[in-house]
Amino acid sequence: MKFLCDEGVERQVVAALRSEAHEVFYVAEMVPGISDERVLKLAAEESAILVTSDKDFGELVFRQHRAHQGVILLRLHGLDAAKKGLLAVAAVVQHGEQLAKAFSVVEEGRIRIRRGRIE
Repeated sequence: MKFLCDEGVERQVVAALRSEAHEVFYVAEMVPGISDERVLKLAAEESAILVTSDKDFGELVFRQHRAHQGVILLRLHGLDAAKKGLLAVAAVVQHGEQLAKAFSVVEEGRIRIRRGRIE
């Protein structure tokens, strides 16, 4: 699968996804400091699922109806970065294609997948 990780996502999460042979773009390596709107647009242009820890993307997807290829919101506060990486990979392994064109929230012990407006 193809992912774009927002710059607020820890490098260990990026490394964990890459270790599973996923194609992963990382904003921190590409164009750090760009707006959330630009991040979401870049993910859509790359046909990549956005991985973020920023709740503001929910506003863009559900209230502003911005186009996306899928968003994975990591709500894993208090966990070390390595554990976050393992949980992100586990969500992808367990739910795979269900994550495309959905807004998914990954928490320790559960994942919620919700369909949003796709353009």
